[in-house]
Amino acid sequence: MVKDKHIDKLLKSDNFWDRRVAEVSTVALNLKSRGGTGDTPRTIAVCEQVVDDPHDMIPKALSWALRELSKRDPEAVRLFLDQYGKRLAYRVVREVNHKLDFGTKN
Repeated sequence: MVKDKHIDKLLKSDNFWDRRVAEVSTVALNLKSRGGTGDTPRTIAVCEQVVDDPHDMIPKALSWALRELSKRDPEAVRLFLDQYGKRLAYRVVREVNHKLDFGTKN
């Protein structure tokens, strides 16, 4: 298991790939096929740190993380969208809302 301290270090990196890896690491926490049992607090904590990240690869990872969490804790994802929706890239809001409403990305 990757330690939270390591994820925090990646999130503070100047390299957008490091930040993306940190965000994508939350997918496994919630993905049944990867042994994830769901970890809303850790997932949301990482997602909150990349809300304003300007690099295009980060919103893609954020969308993925939230869509995966929505299978386990849709209410937490809705609350996240309510709180940060105006600051998120449009694609994140669209894809995650679609997942919540229809169970698919598009």
